[in-house]
Amino acid sequence: MLNIPDLPNHHALAVLLLTVVALYLFRKEDIPLETSSLAIIGLLCLLFSLFPFSYQGEHFEPSSLFLGFGHEALITVCALMIIGHGIVRTGALEPIGRHLAKLWKISPSLSLLITLVLAGTLSAFVNNTPIVVLLLPILISVSLKNNTESSPILLPMGLATLVGGMTTTIGTSTNLLVVSIAKNMGAVHFGLFDFAPIALVACVVATFYLWLIAPKILPKRQASLPDTSPRLFSAYLNVNEDSIASGKTIAEVIALTDGQLKIEGVQRSEEKRSVMLLPDAILLPGDRLKVHDYPDRLKEYETILGTTLFSGLHKVDDDHPLKADKQTLAEIVIIAGSGVDGRTLQQANFIRKHAVSVIALHRAGKAMEIGKNSIGNITLRIGDILLVQTEPEQLAQLKQKQGLLIIDGAEPLPQTKKAPIALTTLLAVIASSALGILPIEVSAVCGVLVLLVTQCLHWDEVSKALSTQVILIVAASLALGAALMKTGGAEYIAQVFVALSHSLPPGGVLAALMLLLAILTNIVSNNAAAVIGTPIAISVASQLNLPAEPFILAVLFGANLSYATPMAYKTNLLVMNAGGYQFSDFMRIGIPLILLMWVTLSALLTWMYL
Repeated sequence: MLNIPDLPNHHALAVLLLTVVALYLFRKEDIPLETSSLAIIGLLCLLFSLFPFSYQGEHFEPSSLFLGFGHEALITVCALMIIGHGIVRTGALEPIGRHLAKLWKISPSLSLLITLVLAGTLSAFVNNTPIVVLLLPILISVSLKNNTESSPILLPMGLATLVGGMTTTIGTSTNLLVVSIAKNMGAVHFGLFDFAPIALVACVVATFYLWLIAPKILPKRQASLPDTSPRLFSAYLNVNEDSIASGKTIAEVIALTDGQLKIEGVQRSEEKRSVMLLPDAILLPGDRLKVHDYPDRLKEYETILGTTLFSGLHKVDDDHPLKADKQTLAEIVIIAGSGVDGRTLQQANFIRKHAVSVIALHRAGKAMEIGKNSIGNITLRIGDILLVQTEPEQLAQLKQKQGLLIIDGAEPLPQTKKAPIALTTLLAVIASSALGILPIEVSAVCGVLVLLVTQCLHWDEVSKALSTQVILIVAASLALGAALMKTGGAEYIAQVFVALSHSLPPGGVLAALMLLLAILTNIVSNNAAAVIGTPIAISVASQLNLPAEPFILAVLFGANLSYATPMAYKTNLLVMNAGGYQFSDFMRIGIPLILLMWVTLSALLTWMYL
């Protein structure tokens, strides 16, 4: 018979209700995550300001809900994001990418295994976003050069970074939050590699799945960059005696095409000179209008204006097709630090600033159904991919600019002279924490200082490396967690959970808790799930008179199983758009991987602790 506990106090009920609201808001795509996070913090502060709460004679100060902004876990997360950006900015990982690209030409199957192992290993110490940013162009380049599908390799690579990230305390922000909260609650203190043996066993299982099984069950998908051949072409519209355009002004001719025609120049053959592009300039027979557009549009302009379409000196026909004037296609992936996240192309002056033509916008694995002239008015998100066309020389310059991830099937990012400093700094941060010389939050901040002093990074780059979204979701989650603990809300959830799982053995309770977190992390923020789940795990262990460590690890591992949906983790979106994947592809690969990891980790934790 179920023994459901009595309802908690009114403050706990209010906080529980806000928790449900928060979990709902965090999964709403039409509301910015930053807005939802700030709203939760504000509502919590209002609740405890208007209705003061005291427990055992201790008053709960609403201002304490802001302490999350200075929490050591958030400081560490931000510092490691900056160090990761420094690694990418200096090209410290470029030699790895170069050798990996060579290996793919020799043995694709072995190369995939090495790529998965490498991705997982690097993600244990560096935020996985730079790892995905490093490997995406390499793998797509290999696919384009070998004329093979990229879909069997991109998604396994992305998931491998998530698998590897759960092996150390600094592998993901989720790990840092769980470990920090557990330490603050006096439950257990985890060292850098304390739970690595358990995680490594599960990583081996996951790696073989991603290597041998996942590529075979993934359907073939058309990548957003199937080839690098141009889509926009330069041509001339020759004004004839009987052309509608003859005798009309440039403004009138443009109006005839509903404003679609973009004239780059007018050559007047009789006078052998160029006509100034003034709206009231009159076009004469023999004038040649230089235009740059899609082939279908160029033919449409030819028909509407009664002109003749020329490619160079020849009329466009089967023997003289349109030419692209040494143009090439590439993809620009919107990542943190790109300067256009949350802005439109027009607001960022992107097209003029970078001298590119934007052909298409890919989101959620497919091209958005928008008019070509409307791309500039779409608000961009992290993970969006712009299909652009430009000259090879301009593309080479774009690759040198910070914040832009370029995918064009060419060589990877260059390495700079600062790369050894950045790499040594990262190793020093890891070593000082692993050996117990410095706490990770101290060593990480010192690492950022070293990168700044040695000019591996500048302050403007530091600000671009930070994510407002991550900062606010962590702060809001910590505020929710603190309110749940202080009001007894976490204790109540733990009592309900124990009552519902009373017929299960301890290992079953632990497995149920991990599965619950795995489901939550694929629907809402993994950081929110981890922060809310950690005090509940500690309370569950206390009620069962069992050690807290395995239940805390169940939360940590469960919150990292974000494999089944593209929105579960930001790198999932990057991989989804670059590989042309659909939502169902993540479920097809991710759900079996979650179940495999859940069974493996639950069995290991039960065997080692219970």
